[in-house]
Amino acid sequence: MRLTVLGCAGSFPGPDSACSCYLVDADGFRLLIDFGTGALSPLQRFAGLYAIDAIVLTHLHADHIFDACSYVVARRYNPDGVLPPVPLYAPEGARERLSTAYSGPGDDPLDDVYTFHELKVGTFEIGPFSVSAERMNHPVETYGLRVEYQDRTLAYSSDTAPCDAIVRLARGADVFLCEASYLDDADNPPDLHLTGREAGEFATKAGVGRLLLTHLVDAWGSEFMTSDAAASSYTGPIEIVRPGQRFAV
Repeated sequence: MRLTVLGCAGSFPGPDSACSCYLVDADGFRLLIDFGTGALSPLQRFAGLYAIDAIVLTHLHADHIFDACSYVVARRYNPDGVLPPVPLYAPEGARERLSTAYSGPGDDPLDDVYTFHELKVGTFEIGPFSVSAERMNHPVETYGLRVEYQDRTLAYSSDTAPCDAIVRLARGADVFLCEASYLDDADNPPDLHLTGREAGEFATKAGVGRLLLTHLVDAWGSEFMTSDAAASSYTGPIEIVRPGQRFAV
């Protein structure tokens, strides 16, 4: 199983990165996790315009979904012919949210482009992957994901503040892709995001093999301070991810 980072900027695109978007592939099957603002560009650069077999949107905040609207044009008007709908797993209301963003309320359900499946807590199969979803601590309905393939596991926090579900999600994972939006010395809003130190603490509690930090807000944060804070609470390998990076899980 391989993870490719297509976008990792938190909340809005940074100078060098689109918002959240990650490609996980195994056995020739390509699962896109989140499709944030600007991610359609690196998808073409690092994978391919039609290199998607299924999509999971972890929640319906703009920085995790908006390029799923742009992608409608690429598939619907493909000059080489009609493309089959892509399975899309997302919280309740995704069809209406994407349709409204794309063309207006109720005007276009997008069913020719996506086959919508409601994302809920539990375990389900997508291609060769076993995917487990846990409800996270975020202002809107949000799910972290545990993606298993053979004997390897990738955990992804999505957006979350501290909660017990993070440990369940990441327990024993080979790779934990975890958000670390906030700095510890700032006056951070509650129940929204994690700091680097908190990400490290959860990685330690869950016993993960490797911690990948993501969703940093470039304009407001510090990679050095975030990485240093994570290292204060987790002694395993730590890396702040960047677009185009590929990781074997």
